[in-house]
Amino acid sequence: MSSSSTSSNSGGGSIGFAGLLAVLFIGLKLTGYIDWSWWWVLSPLWISALFALAVLLVLGGLYLAFGKRRG
Repeated sequence: MSSSSTSSNSGGGSIGFAGLLAVLFIGLKLTGYIDWSWWWVLSPLWISALFALAVLLVLGGLYLAFGKRRG
């Protein structure tokens, strides 16, 4: 057997820390334990998205500045 067929979880698909935190906050909001705005309840999701976008913009800028030049 190859190593790829023995591991059933190798395909990824995990929710991650921000997703777990968002699920926790949503559960706490729906049960009434916290009285936060929905903006703050969902903040782990949009903060993660903004961080990923910032990284992509920086990498794109670096590629444009120092990438291979056609000549």
